[in-house]
Amino acid sequence: MEARTETDVAHVAAAIGDPSRAKVLLALAGGGALPASALAAEAGVSNSTISGHLAKLLDARLLTVEHDGRHRYYRLATTDVARALEQLALIARPLPVRSLNADTRAKALLRARLCYDHLAGRLGVAVMDALRDNDILAAEHTGAGATAVAYAVTPHGHQELSAFGVDPDRLPRRRTGVRYCVDWAEQRHHLAGALGAALTARMFALEWLRHGRYRRVVHLTDAGREGLAATFGVDVDQLF
Repeated sequence: MEARTETDVAHVAAAIGDPSRAKVLLALAGGGALPASALAAEAGVSNSTISGHLAKLLDARLLTVEHDGRHRYYRLATTDVARALEQLALIARPLPVRSLNADTRAKALLRARLCYDHLAGRLGVAVMDALRDNDILAAEHTGAGATAVAYAVTPHGHQELSAFGVDPDRLPRRRTGVRYCVDWAEQRHHLAGALGAALTARMFALEWLRHGRYRRVVHLTDAGREGLAATFGVDVDQLF
């Protein structure tokens, strides 16, 4: 087997670097799959043009395609693609806001959004803070620098999460259990990994969260406000 020495970063960067393709990736960054027609609308291009963009993203292994009869649906290839997009957003310049609709969408994304399958934005960071403050997650510094940190579920956290309906021992083994992303908007950690996905899915199941009108945007319901405060001590009134 040929040893891998360097990776072709330029190929992936070129695929992401086109503004239309970047819009396609961001439209899929909240998880789920979309047909080419919906992605064309998101990117602001014609249905004939989007096929070329999708081919480049597939070639760069940033997307996968699923077949359902005569229909094809596209999704991000892995959670690492979403994670890479979140990290790129940390160093990217903000897009100019030129309309009321764009301003409304931007503010909604800052408040609460999905980073693939887990909660991000101010709400996601606040949940992460509460998990640490209430000894559900413990941080361990793994090296020099503020970002050299790993999180683990504490014994107390195991009990609390299990009571909430998320058993840390039954998380999918195919991905890391506890990870974090550095939130591009807040510049602080939000919970990712299998635990972040399970917590977010549980909040949707309890109807604490609902999807917004914009892709990736989520809204906290009244039940969610009460539930997050009572269960994890999240002071939602300070966020919104």
